[in-house]
Amino acid sequence: MKYLKLLLAVILLSTNCISQTTQSSQLDSLFTLLHTQNQFNGEVFIAQSGKVTFNKGYGFANEGSKHGINGKTLFELASCSKQFTGAAIVLLKREGKLDYNDKLSKYIPELGFWEDVTIYDLLRHTSGIPDFIFTMGEGWDTTKIATNKDVITFFSLRKDPLDFKPKTRHRYSNTNYALLASIIERVSGKKYGDYLSAKIFKPLKMNTTFVYNRRKTPRKIDNYAIGYAWAHDSFNKVTMDDHAFNEPLVYYLDGVEGPAKVNSTAEDIYKWVMALRNNTLLTQKEFDEMTQITLTSAGKEIPYGFGLDVRKGENKFSFGHTGSWDGYTTLIYHDAIKDRTIIILQNFKLGTNATNNVFQILNGQPLTVEYEKKIAMDEVDFRQFTGVYVDEAGKEHHITYKDNHLIYNTKDVNWDMRFFPYAYNEFFAIRHGGMNGVLKFTKHDNGDTELKMLEYGNVIGQGVRKK
Repeated sequence: MKYLKLLLAVILLSTNCISQTTQSSQLDSLFTLLHTQNQFNGEVFIAQSGKVTFNKGYGFANEGSKHGINGKTLFELASCSKQFTGAAIVLLKREGKLDYNDKLSKYIPELGFWEDVTIYDLLRHTSGIPDFIFTMGEGWDTTKIATNKDVITFFSLRKDPLDFKPKTRHRYSNTNYALLASIIERVSGKKYGDYLSAKIFKPLKMNTTFVYNRRKTPRKIDNYAIGYAWAHDSFNKVTMDDHAFNEPLVYYLDGVEGPAKVNSTAEDIYKWVMALRNNTLLTQKEFDEMTQITLTSAGKEIPYGFGLDVRKGENKFSFGHTGSWDGYTTLIYHDAIKDRTIIILQNFKLGTNATNNVFQILNGQPLTVEYEKKIAMDEVDFRQFTGVYVDEAGKEHHITYKDNHLIYNTKDVNWDMRFFPYAYNEFFAIRHGGMNGVLKFTKHDNGDTELKMLEYGNVIGQGVRKK
């Protein structure tokens, strides 16, 4: 009997090893393909039941030095930073220094005209406060780097009305977490980054995690991933504030902390996720509050906790967040039922997380074709489809050629969308977040060439070539 039990244990262990090897091979094939096709540049980290099962980097952390991405590369976390801001508020409540029902005006009286907004509203994005990312360009000197204090002063002078009455709706606004960071500073007497370091990062031995503003206070950091985008009409990678891409807001908003600016490694983030799972930092009650799904005043569910997207249901509980800022695209996800963690960190604006395929691989399901495979094509074959296509309303779709891709723009908007061939007359889009987009060309008997633009199989635009 003992021999039989031992044999069964060996068979089970062998099966698990084979399964993990197969998964790793599939994951590597997926992300190798995406990297080769300019759809991914970063690190993929996966852990199951407390064991790291996959951790690999693809591409360069620094295009200048050609330093490769590895398991210890540092990335800006973008909006994945919000969960740390939320946890800091929980800790301050534990210390008796604030209450979730406290009004914003108690801590930031300069914004007292938003009189009904509470800390709860900031945490859950039910405040109705406008997003500073979309408003700071109006009247702010964009040659200067704004800080949280500047955001408060900006709104205190403008006195913008709320977009809706607090608690009636859930709408994501980065201003909420910028104000929470300022509350953390005013209540604790410490700088935002110092408080996070003292109360979260150091206790959890997240030794390579810190708040960093790479333009406001630049310094040399080893193995640091620089966020990139493509220069317009080029496949050269540049920072987003470079004149060749020209997105100035990433420069003049670089000093705003709370909604972003936490920098970390996949290994450190995993320590954080395990601390949440195991109640190492927060009590179970505190964690339950942080991941509670609440309702608007109209009774609509808010699947958002304190800086965390939350999914709950029968035999279902997951939490995490995504981020996109300044050339970084990030994902932190933990399935509490399966005890599975997925961390994907990228330093490329157009990168995709490929989550559907990742879930299929990890769950042992058949793979759906989510990302087409690029085929080889001669320049002359590309150029037969270039030109100006006009629809019935007179809208012009401009198709040009660049470096084995077709580039899509309109007469009025420089979209700079790139498409690669996966069939003779069909081209797949490289788009932020991996959105499914296709250009399909049809040559008719009368000599016309017709363009159809499809998104997830639905026609969203079309035209006939005129020139």
